[in-house]
Amino acid sequence: MHILPGKNYPLGANFDGQGTNFALFSANATKVELCLFDTVSESEIERIELSEYTDEVWHIYLPEVKPGCLYGYRVYGPYEPHNGHRFNPSKLLLDPYAKKLTKSFSWSDHHYGYDVQSRQQDLVIEHTDNAGFMPKCVVTEPLPKVEHKVRIPDNEAIIYEAHVKGFSKLNKDIAQQKRGTYQGLADKKVIKYLQELGITSIELLPIHGFFDEAFALEKGLKNYWGYNSMAFFAPEPRYAQQEELSEFRNMVAAIHDAGMEVILDVVYNHTAEGNHLGPTFSFKGIDNASYYRLEKEDKRLYVNHSGCGNTLNLAHPRVLQMVMDSLRYWVEIMGVDGFRFDLAPILGRKNYQNNDNFDSYTAFFTTLRQDPVLADVRMIAEPWDIGHGGYQLGQFPGNWQEWNDRYRDAVRRYWRGDEGMVPELARRLHGSGDIFEHHGRRPYASVNVVTTHDGYTLHDLVTFEQRHNHANGENNRDGHGSNFSCNYGVEGETQDRRINQVRSQQKRNILATLFLSQGTPMLLAGDERNNTQHGNNNAYCQDNEITWLNWHKEDEEQLRFVQQLIKLRKEHPLLNRLHYQHGQKVSKKTGLKDLSWFNCHGEPMDESNWHNKALKSFAMMLAETNHDRRSLYAKQSQFCDICDITVDDGLLIIFNAHSHPTRFQLPKLKGVWTEIINTANLDAVITCNRIDDTELSVEAHSMIVLTYSQFDTQE
Repeated sequence: MHILPGKNYPLGANFDGQGTNFALFSANATKVELCLFDTVSESEIERIELSEYTDEVWHIYLPEVKPGCLYGYRVYGPYEPHNGHRFNPSKLLLDPYAKKLTKSFSWSDHHYGYDVQSRQQDLVIEHTDNAGFMPKCVVTEPLPKVEHKVRIPDNEAIIYEAHVKGFSKLNKDIAQQKRGTYQGLADKKVIKYLQELGITSIELLPIHGFFDEAFALEKGLKNYWGYNSMAFFAPEPRYAQQEELSEFRNMVAAIHDAGMEVILDVVYNHTAEGNHLGPTFSFKGIDNASYYRLEKEDKRLYVNHSGCGNTLNLAHPRVLQMVMDSLRYWVEIMGVDGFRFDLAPILGRKNYQNNDNFDSYTAFFTTLRQDPVLADVRMIAEPWDIGHGGYQLGQFPGNWQEWNDRYRDAVRRYWRGDEGMVPELARRLHGSGDIFEHHGRRPYASVNVVTTHDGYTLHDLVTFEQRHNHANGENNRDGHGSNFSCNYGVEGETQDRRINQVRSQQKRNILATLFLSQGTPMLLAGDERNNTQHGNNNAYCQDNEITWLNWHKEDEEQLRFVQQLIKLRKEHPLLNRLHYQHGQKVSKKTGLKDLSWFNCHGEPMDESNWHNKALKSFAMMLAETNHDRRSLYAKQSQFCDICDITVDDGLLIIFNAHSHPTRFQLPKLKGVWTEIINTANLDAVITCNRIDDTELSVEAHSMIVLTYSQFDTQE
């Protein structure tokens, strides 16, 4: 084969129309071999040494290598675990920049770079070839940039968290061969469902190529969630029917055509290679000392801020380059509109001597701010990791959004009936200004979550008080122990009509709270359909009907309620304000403050109310203070199919978490009150009932939402 020197940039295998340039970073290797494989049998047919070494990058150019060629690397160097080096040329390694893999991963003990039988564990190298069990990298055709993007205004975003496979696997409305795939998510019926639901942005659990852990496979389980990445540029093959690159791009295009964003959950904090006793797939064998954070006292061991055995070293410029190149690739070539970063504080940890604290001005965040491709892309943080000082809610850069677990816990505990929760819930309803209102941040910085993939579904939250994770094979010891859930009398499903009625009402309460709060609401896929995981709150390893959405469950009532809530939110600007309100602006028209809190006597909440731990009933009023907007009375609300209402002067949201009804005196205002939501209504529909009384009875475990207008619009 004709061999030319090639170039050290760009990294990866890049076909230029004539041949392919191969470039691999390794600062500590002594030799690198490119292995080529037969496309049918995947048997190794040739090894070529990368003879050129420029700026710590090994590279060659092969004019005869075209797209479709299968390849991997073998990297030589010292095997010295105590010095951080784990080179082992017996192990075939994935290219960190591979755009496509031949297949999903297969486990074998041959993936260990050390002798697992040795008493010295990982200190003794093992020379068995693992190539027969490794996916091969595939040289790909250059793909054009995706031109059609969708950027939803930040204050209008409504996020829907879904799993590519689990979302459509049981959906009989689409062709069987499409179910559980990228094509399934792109199906016209699925797109229509999402549109009718009203969400603006779909957030997909990890689809970067990932591997299953050995301990899960040994129990007959799999890594279902996908938080075990190994290929940061390649779509996971198991979600494709035939060709994952085109199918993923087509999926994104279909979602874009429907006016929705695609957000990827990404895992740049660790890899599937685990700790010092883990396997060797790629980074560990290419340049372990550069790619990973190692303990300073003994570089045999890994810093484990991820809880998954290792931590990627984004303080290294080449590792940072890989992450930035990956993000740009998914935006420019694959069409993605945003990212949710798993364990995001790791991305901002320093790497100084005795100081790896989080800092929002580290190289990763600074580079993102300057990048012309990524600076305006939606960035969402999971703002915690398990390392020291790992809880960083509210501390990310000003243009970031963050999952808000304080919101989650406040909503769960308030509706469960915990005492003393009114002040905390009020702060979360307000958009968590106590956490986010600094450095120009806005209410939408708070991604309000009540349920996510990690934990109970909404249905299970009101059905189980104890986790039921026995299927995970860990003796029910795994999963979060503090769920703030309630079963209302019976653990699990029941035929008791009274209990089921309370549960349904509580689900409506939680959903209404989510969509009526300031901030960015995120709905877990299936919560609109009462999807259940049967009490499993850690279903990461359940690739089966425990996690797949049950599309056959009859519950159109709750689906319709969620659709109406989303529509209501979109058409009431008071519910998605651009700025924090503090009751300081007053309407010249109505005399109402932009934000007010009332007790059950219709009076403003005072200190004694806020400090009354037994209090579980109160109201929040949002009022329009900018009456100069041209569209204020020109645009009629579209959420109501019963009557026409002009844009309201205010919204009053009454909460009652008591186990008994509460009489609630409406604030003494001149105008018209119209009830649009009452979660105690069994039919769970948004109504339009004019209220002539000055006092309401708010049922136990319920909430009522009313619009206020100073003028009777129906005269």
